[in-house]
Amino acid sequence: MSPRNPLPPPPPPTELQSWPDRESRLADRALALDVLGRRLLGGGRLAMFLLWFFLLELGWSLVGVLLISIGQSLPDPLMLLTGLVTAVLGIGVLVPAVWLTIRSLRLDRTVRERLAQWAALDHHGPTDARLRAPALSLCWLLLSFAMCGLGLWMGFAVPAGVSRHDGYGLVAYGMGVALILWVTGLTGLAKAVGHYRLAVRLTGRRPAGRSASSEPPRPG
Repeated sequence: MSPRNPLPPPPPPTELQSWPDRESRLADRALALDVLGRRLLGGGRLAMFLLWFFLLELGWSLVGVLLISIGQSLPDPLMLLTGLVTAVLGIGVLVPAVWLTIRSLRLDRTVRERLAQWAALDHHGPTDARLRAPALSLCWLLLSFAMCGLGLWMGFAVPAGVSRHDGYGLVAYGMGVALILWVTGLTGLAKAVGHYRLAVRLTGRRPAGRSASSEPPRPG
């Protein structure tokens, strides 16, 4: 996570909570849930998700030049040399893209854990409705479903459409593109469905041991 945009800290333990009234606690809860929700499903997070995907595809495409040249029945030496150069560049793109993707998944897990802690702190209808974010969840769901569908189609279409003259390098490249689409799409689907189910479960119940009647009397 960026030090310029740190995540909201987890809520303090019950014995250390010092909100003067429930309204103050709900205000802090709403602010934390809003920030965490945007970090998990917001437009910026979606843009980063697509950026890592395009970097993965770009890196694999550069490596694919070498695979295609090797797989030809009569490899061209100049094509092989070009493939070696592009493969080095591709690995230079692919390795950071894989690392950034894994780092993003770990950050998502941290955000979900912190979001669950803040959501379980109390219950408030309007805030909880925003937490479910059905429009953003649907956007992630449709985009990820399209990626999975395209990856699945390519997994069958590429081997069937490649002739013997094209060689097995093109098949390997196409299957790699399909795998990246499939895995990325599954990641997005799990993210969208998991967030919505988590939000429904957390906001559909009252926090244990707290109710409106247990609040301290308001002054004045």
